[in-house]
Amino acid sequence: MSLFLGLMSGTSLDGIDGVAASWPDDDAPAMQVLAHVHQPFVATLRDELMALNQPGADELERSARAANALARAYASVVRVVLEQCQLPAAQVRAIGAHGQTVRHRPDAPGGGYTIQLLNGAVLAEASGIDVVCDLRSRDVAAGGQGAPLVPAFHADRFGAPGEARAALNVGGIANLTLLHTDGRVGGFDCGPGNVLLDAWAVRHRGVAYDEGGRWGALGTVDPGLLRQLLGEPYLHRAPPKSTGRDLFNAGWLDAELARAGRRVAEVDVQATLVELTARAAADALTQHLPDARRLIVCGGGAYNSLLMARLAALLPSVQVQTSDEHGLPAQQVESVAFAWLAREFVQRRFGNRPEVTGAAGPRLLGCLYPAH
Repeated sequence: MSLFLGLMSGTSLDGIDGVAASWPDDDAPAMQVLAHVHQPFVATLRDELMALNQPGADELERSARAANALARAYASVVRVVLEQCQLPAAQVRAIGAHGQTVRHRPDAPGGGYTIQLLNGAVLAEASGIDVVCDLRSRDVAAGGQGAPLVPAFHADRFGAPGEARAALNVGGIANLTLLHTDGRVGGFDCGPGNVLLDAWAVRHRGVAYDEGGRWGALGTVDPGLLRQLLGEPYLHRAPPKSTGRDLFNAGWLDAELARAGRRVAEVDVQATLVELTARAAADALTQHLPDARRLIVCGGGAYNSLLMARLAALLPSVQVQTSDEHGLPAQQVESVAFAWLAREFVQRRFGNRPEVTGAAGPRLLGCLYPAH
């Protein structure tokens, strides 16, 4: 048995997901999740990580401190995961740790970059396990977007020969994986996921997110506002492409609402944002994989009943399902993907998909911080 841990904290900033995933041997495709833990961020760390998404004072010092704090929070999740599956750290081959994205500008003038805060050395020291992190930078260095990285794992886990399928991960940002009948794999960030929905719920409901989409379901989509939001140039760019909080954030939404020039009821804004996420994903799927017959949804957005209903309505010829129906709970998919990427690194196998990211070629992804 080869045991790997995967740690993920995404754009939604809701906390850390950790899994222990085992494979029968180094080359076998079969995989089993032995444990899963979700640990919310403490408010001070979440607030600082959120603030670091925007330029501010004393960023170097604050980023270093936040990277250390995040490593300690990751190590706490590792301890609980190992307790759940009752295995010692010595049996773990490696941890695949995503870190927290605070900048993602792969197309920046003078050279693209992506920053995922995490002190891998602190995590290796605290856990006693080899750590594979900084998984996006090599792809960016090769001219790629560095995102999304999960399509390689989606193809491994959800692909079915002879059937056109897609996987939609709805975290803070939504990314779409295209699984063609002939084995080709495509993918890109198709638009906002939960990032705007959560920000609006925090502001107007005082809650971290709209559970189940119930508040949004009480509203009515504003057609004029929806047309305006769907006019965002990013949504119409050709792949490869990726995005994040650098574009889709509360400031973007406030600017769009101001540009609308009229008041839209708060609950109707929420309903319209759900429709934006659904329409951006459905339009992208229809354009880039029109023969798709199945859409497998994962990430926190899979638990938004309104969003799932809208996807099904917008894609009447597609069977819309959650990844739970394919043996992997929606909340575990990304963290398992980073355990899988650590496995690929250990086996010295390429982890990126150049046809997805636009990189110059296949690359080994990640940096290793040995336990000893």
